[in-house]
Amino acid sequence: MPDTLINFAYLLGAVLLIDGLKGLSHPRTAVRGNLLGAVGMLLVVVVTLGDRRIIGYEVILAGVVVGSAFGALMAMKTPVSGMPQMVAILNGFGGGASLLVAGAALLEAGPAGLNYQLTVSSSASALIGAVTFTGSLIAFGKLQELISGNPIRFPAQHLLNASLGVICLGLCAMVAIEPESMLYYWLLVAVSSVLGVLLTIPIGGADMPVVISLLNSYSGIAAACTGFVLDNNMLIIAGALVGASGIILTRIMCVAMNRSLANVLFGGFGAAAPASKAAQNEVYAGKVKSAGAEEIAMLLGTAQRVIFVPGYGMAISQAQHSVQRLARLLESRGAEVLYAIHPVAGRMPGHMNVLLADADVPYESLKDLEESNPLFAQTDVAIVLGANDVVNPLARTDPNSPIAGMPILDVDQARTVVVIKRSLSPGFAGIANPLFAADNTLMLFEDGAKAVNNLLQAMQEV
Repeated sequence: MPDTLINFAYLLGAVLLIDGLKGLSHPRTAVRGNLLGAVGMLLVVVVTLGDRRIIGYEVILAGVVVGSAFGALMAMKTPVSGMPQMVAILNGFGGGASLLVAGAALLEAGPAGLNYQLTVSSSASALIGAVTFTGSLIAFGKLQELISGNPIRFPAQHLLNASLGVICLGLCAMVAIEPESMLYYWLLVAVSSVLGVLLTIPIGGADMPVVISLLNSYSGIAAACTGFVLDNNMLIIAGALVGASGIILTRIMCVAMNRSLANVLFGGFGAAAPASKAAQNEVYAGKVKSAGAEEIAMLLGTAQRVIFVPGYGMAISQAQHSVQRLARLLESRGAEVLYAIHPVAGRMPGHMNVLLADADVPYESLKDLEESNPLFAQTDVAIVLGANDVVNPLARTDPNSPIAGMPILDVDQARTVVVIKRSLSPGFAGIANPLFAADNTLMLFEDGAKAVNNLLQAMQEV
């Protein structure tokens, strides 16, 4: 296949990827953007496989069949609430693939084909790819609750991580100086893998959205480095796009939490000690008002505007379909129904948007932080479904709070706040939430899906 045709196909694929990323910036165009990106990747993969320099098509076909079957099985078996775990593990697969391809390229080149572009980019791919692979495995384990979601810390941890980082850089230099010896390459992979584990285990569950976004960026950078290894323009472009978009998204998530990236990685927001019983009693004692579905249904029956505030509790209980049915009933009775989405609600960027889209909630009804907050003061009922830290007023009122300064959803300004939660247990930040004891708040202690179904039944009876 002529190089001119290959490069033209790569250019077209890059344009489709860029247009696809642009489409992903808004829910209305996200499906189209995802399709354009998939078509772009399919195009460049087919063209690359059609290159006359690639042999062994039967092995490639076998890999495509096995990989496609495995991917389809994962997609079908993974519930919508498990998307964060799936994204985390796929990030890891990307990093692992990059380091394996770079290693194979070093082996194939032999002494005669080695040069600094190949060796330096191979070592970078090994370092970043291995950190991405093991870091993503730890993130997956935390999200899947295979390992503790709490931060895991030990003395001199930062010093050990810094030492391992220096060792990795030294091994990168050795790969460039003595590329004939693959020992240095695999030592680099091994040490980087340990570093990936140690960089991720001290990060708490509250920071998982940022970690997933950052690991996604790492996987793109590793792929771009592998593009330099293979001298493949399309892989460089695609990897750079993923890396850059991941960094931008990570920055957005940090701003949404009012924290720096260094604070996420080393500050330990998720390391906050759980709220003590004494502290919770001071906030809640004698102030929390519990209500039943019938009482809340009567409030909803006269509401002109209702705003749902979804959180991880909605994902765990799979309540999004019940919420959509309740919203339709409210709208049929003349109420305006909206959904306030905090950027870090759930376990990954866009988690709540994906869940609500799965339930066919109209995109126009989804409001981000800046759009939502001015609306709460004119809202009759705000229904908080499994959210905690993102609606905690202490972010505004207590400068010593772990979430001080974090932009929150101002649900406390609604006329009535209904909080659906199993208990008064704290969120990831480990602190009590005064919203639960506010004068205008009613607590409905129940599993999310069951509570919404009970509300739906009570509304129908009313």
